[in-house]
Amino acid sequence: MTAEGVAAGTVPSPGTQQGQGRGGPPRVPGFRFPARRPATRSPSPVPLLLVDLVAALPGAVALAGRRPLFGALVLAGAMLLRPHRPPRPARGVLDELPSVCGRIAVLWLALAALVAAYAPQHALAARVLVTGFLLHAGADCAGRALVHRRRRAALLRHPRPALVVGPAATAQRVAAAVLRHPECGVRPVGIVAEDPDGTETLPVLTTGDEVQRALIQNGVREVLAVHPSVRSERAALLRALAESGCAVREVDADSPAYGAPELLAGFGCRRLELVPGRRGGLGKRALDVLVSGVLLVAVGPLLVVCAAVLRLTGGPGVVFRQERIGEGGRPFTLLKFRTHRPADAHEAATRWSVADERGMPWFCRFLRRTSLDELLQLWNVFRGDMSLVGPRPERPYFVERFSQAHPGYAARHRMPTGITGLAQVHGLRGDTSIEDRARFDNAYIDNWSLWQDVCILLRTAAALLRPTGS
Repeated sequence: MTAEGVAAGTVPSPGTQQGQGRGGPPRVPGFRFPARRPATRSPSPVPLLLVDLVAALPGAVALAGRRPLFGALVLAGAMLLRPHRPPRPARGVLDELPSVCGRIAVLWLALAALVAAYAPQHALAARVLVTGFLLHAGADCAGRALVHRRRRAALLRHPRPALVVGPAATAQRVAAAVLRHPECGVRPVGIVAEDPDGTETLPVLTTGDEVQRALIQNGVREVLAVHPSVRSERAALLRALAESGCAVREVDADSPAYGAPELLAGFGCRRLELVPGRRGGLGKRALDVLVSGVLLVAVGPLLVVCAAVLRLTGGPGVVFRQERIGEGGRPFTLLKFRTHRPADAHEAATRWSVADERGMPWFCRFLRRTSLDELLQLWNVFRGDMSLVGPRPERPYFVERFSQAHPGYAARHRMPTGITGLAQVHGLRGDTSIEDRARFDNAYIDNWSLWQDVCILLRTAAALLRPTGS
């Protein structure tokens, strides 16, 4: 909950541009990308939904002649039993044939069982069941075949431009294979690699400016990561590309495609979700407002006492205000009780930690040791500058340096910063590894849940009962 420190031996170098605010271009060290575009979407489910509904109408109308409820049951069952999320993206009606025929057979058998149980006088004959199943399945398959044919034709006419990220030789091999199969609907336009191998058939992009031009000039909306090491070595690049609206897929170029979610020119691949949606964002904000509001009321008298003692022992200026970087790279003013008076503004902005200074007054040392100096940040949480749980905010000077030294550091700003976080409850406070802290913070964001926030708050409260210092 207190200011963080640089791991021993870490000497980051300045020069990285920090992330922009909401709506601005996402940035990573060495790469600057255009402003966020609408994310690449999967094909709309509406055409297939309409096909399923229309295919069920003949059977529903025929059964409604016997009893209107039967027709309504056919329509309701067709909507409830339709395959909302197929296990593998379907390229044609033959891929879906077992699923479509199976659910339609279940629908008609279930309807026959319900009628026999509750209206035996209207029991459906075997001929009616077989005829209804065949008409329903035939109409559904014909309609779905037409939808898939139109989608394939659209992809052939307008393939999605793509960048291939990975070692030059492997990336070129995958790109060439994809270009030989235009039915994939993907058209590689460039390779992103560090060291060209001299045999390139596509342009190799090695700098941020080249990647930026490719994104803008070609309208790139797909990214293929073609080597296992790319996901870890170039995580910041892939995440920034995803932030700009590109769909990122991991392609296994060297192993059989056993069990792969989808195929691309014969290679197994899967979609990488590098930009988690803000699921439960309203719930997180509600938790922040409720808990911070209650705590501000509960600890109000304690805050007054701390302020009075600081004023008596250290003179005026009991509240310390400092610019920190929050979500999306936006600066805000963080509040704390003043436990140290820097020599000047430059020291306040660039000196790392004063936790071990021996000249600090006894009450200031007490506040830092118990983390009571952080309580004023509850007001930052209440007004929306921060969250209760999230990556700890840092000063612009250190955000710039750490983003250059640790590629995953800038990605911490995908979520509101917090008073405490997953890194802090794992002991990463004070003068500890920035790399470890960034890894825990990104893991928290990637696996966020409201219950995880509650657990971190409970673990923080338990840790405050046995303080070990800042």
